[in-house]
Amino acid sequence: MLVQSFGIGVRQLREAQGWSQERLAENSNLNRSYVGEIERGRAIASLLTVEKLAAALQLTPSALLTRGEAISQLQPPPGGKLMAIAC
Repeated sequence: MLVQSFGIGVRQLREAQGWSQERLAENSNLNRSYVGEIERGRAIASLLTVEKLAAALQLTPSALLTRGEAISQLQPPPGGKLMAIAC
């Protein structure tokens, strides 16, 4: 779950900058397709990759990871369903 949430956070931050995946890849010295895989939660970023992405986005690695963790806490558990509670 954290892998997908981390990718969502990276995509949100990239889009907030108005950047394409290509631009983020160039600024972080990564391959564009790899950035896409991270954003889709299909690749697990190494610590070095987290560091590169964070630097490109002008964040600390811990801030980038914390964002992914916060998004993860907002997501329903795998197989779980969202339910509304009426008061």
